[in-house]
Amino acid sequence: MTMIRESDLPGVGRKFQIETNTGEKLAIIIHNDGRRELYHFDQEDPDEIISGVSLDDDEARQLAAIVGGMTYKPKALETVEVSLEELVIEWCKVESHYKCKNQSIAELQVRQRTGATILAIVEKNSQKINPSPSEKLHADMTLVIAGERKQIKALKELLING
Repeated sequence: MTMIRESDLPGVGRKFQIETNTGEKLAIIIHNDGRRELYHFDQEDPDEIISGVSLDDDEARQLAAIVGGMTYKPKALETVEVSLEELVIEWCKVESHYKCKNQSIAELQVRQRTGATILAIVEKNSQKINPSPSEKLHADMTLVIAGERKQIKALKELLING
């Protein structure tokens, strides 16, 4: 089983150290400002970095979607993911031109009109898990949304067009 160790880096963020089933060692540092650094270590010398990459928040989320199988699901995994089947979880930033601004989740009738769910709202200095239907949406907040692909698409259209 893959081993993951997690630790706080005061003033910096959080560090995740991963040892894969094949013995590969990775470190991921998530900075408080949203940057991510990924490091791959030599199996023979765990202090020797083979490679590293730095990603901004958007790049990291795109990479997570690819690695997590949200953009392409290999046929071999279809039998493994039976319990989640078509579930997709995405982050969607409310832009200033979106018609959903200043409307509540209830006013938009998100679930009734799209079938998708808003799991969380993330803002610069706060986050709300399972927001109430009375929660109003505004520009620059990021929504964590879940549903089937067609439901996610319908929700994004609702956010843009009101």
